[in-house]
Amino acid sequence: MNSSWKLAALSALGGAAIAVAIVYGAALVGAFPQDDTHLRSYLMAHPEIFADMGAKFQADQDEAIDRARQEAIDKLGPTAFFNPKLAYITGPAGARTTLVEFFDYNCPHCRNSVGAVHRFYDAHKSDARFAFIEFPIFGAQSTFAARAAIAARRQPDKYVAFHFAMMQEDGPLDQDAIFANAKRVGLDVDKLKTDMDDPAVLDVVNEGIKLAHKAELDGTPEFIINGKSLEREVDDTLLNQMVKARGSRS
Repeated sequence: MNSSWKLAALSALGGAAIAVAIVYGAALVGAFPQDDTHLRSYLMAHPEIFADMGAKFQADQDEAIDRARQEAIDKLGPTAFFNPKLAYITGPAGARTTLVEFFDYNCPHCRNSVGAVHRFYDAHKSDARFAFIEFPIFGAQSTFAARAAIAARRQPDKYVAFHFAMMQEDGPLDQDAIFANAKRVGLDVDKLKTDMDDPAVLDVVNEGIKLAHKAELDGTPEFIINGKSLEREVDDTLLNQMVKARGSRS
């Protein structure tokens, strides 16, 4: 996670930690004025307060980041994410339930979520609208995998199987693993390789990354379920709760 928001939060947290350390050090060496004896005694008797302060500060920062991300997503609107020029979209256009996922095929948290996402997809592919958007943040291998997935959209009946096959890999998703999965799910591998070299494929990768930045995303997986942002791993229970808690969102 390397967005400016996350870096700012970490920098601020570091500053707070330094300030806490200074106060604690001052308490230890008796640097408080004489009339602050009670404050010094309290701090010495309750050192856990510094950990509580750090945790509260981090929680406040995380909440601010989540709020900014949600505001950015709301401002962009659903059309930005259900754009067939950059997302693989499936499901009925008028569905009341929508799920967007930004992912990296080498992201361990995405892989930890894939079982729940796959089951949700299988259960709701006829009554929910899905948008899968590549957001490669783990280097060249991830970008290569993203290009393969986008090229596979040109063989659309194979994309979903290819996507879930790659996401279920245990180790690094290198070229051999990518093409082995492509062959296993029935893709024309020669066509896939040719399509991957089309500059338009890399353009789609870059457009997805630009959209992620506009949405203030700083990591994967990012889910947008019925318009509500969730940047974390998911399981069956959480996905179902998010759908049920749709509120006024659509």
